[in-house]
Amino acid sequence: MRQRSLIALTAALAAGSLTLTACGSRDDSSNGSGGGDKTTVVIGIDAPLTGDLSALGLGMRNSAELAVKTANKEGYVDGVEFKLEPLDDQAQPSVGQQNAQKFISDKDVLGVVGPLNSSVSQQMQKPFNDAGLVQVSPANTGTELTQGDGWKTGDSVRQFKTFFRTATTDEIQGAFAAEYLYTKAGKKKVYLIDDQKTYGAGLAASFKTNFTKLGGKIVGTDHINPDDRDFNAVVAKIKKTGAEALYYGGEYPAAAPLSQQLKDSGQNIPLMGGDGIYSGEFPKLNKKAEGDLATSVGKPVEQLPSAKEFIENYKNEGFEDPYEAYGGLTYDATWSIIEAIKLAVDGNDGKVPSDARKAVLDAMSKVKFDGVTGTISFDEFGDTTNTLMTAYKVKSSAWAPEYSASPKVD
Repeated sequence: MRQRSLIALTAALAAGSLTLTACGSRDDSSNGSGGGDKTTVVIGIDAPLTGDLSALGLGMRNSAELAVKTANKEGYVDGVEFKLEPLDDQAQPSVGQQNAQKFISDKDVLGVVGPLNSSVSQQMQKPFNDAGLVQVSPANTGTELTQGDGWKTGDSVRQFKTFFRTATTDEIQGAFAAEYLYTKAGKKKVYLIDDQKTYGAGLAASFKTNFTKLGGKIVGTDHINPDDRDFNAVVAKIKKTGAEALYYGGEYPAAAPLSQQLKDSGQNIPLMGGDGIYSGEFPKLNKKAEGDLATSVGKPVEQLPSAKEFIENYKNEGFEDPYEAYGGLTYDATWSIIEAIKLAVDGNDGKVPSDARKAVLDAMSKVKFDGVTGTISFDEFGDTTNTLMTAYKVKSSAWAPEYSASPKVD
């Protein structure tokens, strides 16, 4: 059997019908147009592709895939064929850590997009940093991920040289939410709840600091288990406080039933949250979501001239799932890695450098381009320089933009 295979292989080589690729280069064009003698470069994406948060994760995966396909179709980096490698973290930190090791062990991976959850990212950052592998999150907003716990006292120190993000921080999001709820919505008394996770607790803390600074009053605080769906006990507590609004630090799977049970109890007050509840799933899961509020990074892509091509191309690809809240940010995160790879290749006589991961990391500080969500570049901490935020309100069972601004943080 081996002899026949060898004879067939020799004949194919002689006839010129078989091309052998160099070691480490994959012959896979499933993410683009393919063709030619090109070096395959892999970009990973880590997101929850199954479970409660999969609506957001699938939109992230699809948007990253669109960026890779676009780069391949345009031949954006000469001699390079991009491939996307998606891994499902199930929104679990331990799974994210395992996925990080998988990406690290594949030498063709030169950058990773994701994850969605800040708590997952905390388990991925150090391994990526130790391996010198660039990570760009379109969704992590925990301020400490880039600036350490010292940011709370004005002593920000960059934590990991490999971590970047196209989403802004909870420091900024919390300040924006507080300003909107106090000044624009006129709510002076707020009950505060978080889900005890990195993202939710951090966002709630930032909101509290900024809301009280404005003169607002926190009339009560509580923590919930994000896996719970019966919130009648905490709803009863809220009712006794005279709260004019409920601010929730967490994500939509728990926020939706919490809001509905709040309204069912006779309390006609809005629930407000951050980008973690800004999903089309929130009003689907909550029959009484009307009037609820959320903040999210940037302007809605539907309002941005820079996003028209992204929206059209996403539609033309026929993805089953919508791009959701992080679609544009994910496309830009993926493209930032593509731009860094282009800089590394252009600086090495048009070839992928032998120390490719280091070259890509070095190039990230030089990346600047007009993306789907605006101008993309990163500051000294790896944070996005775009701090624009938008407040949304549920109207007729869908999120509608209300107000956009770049908040000032003291």
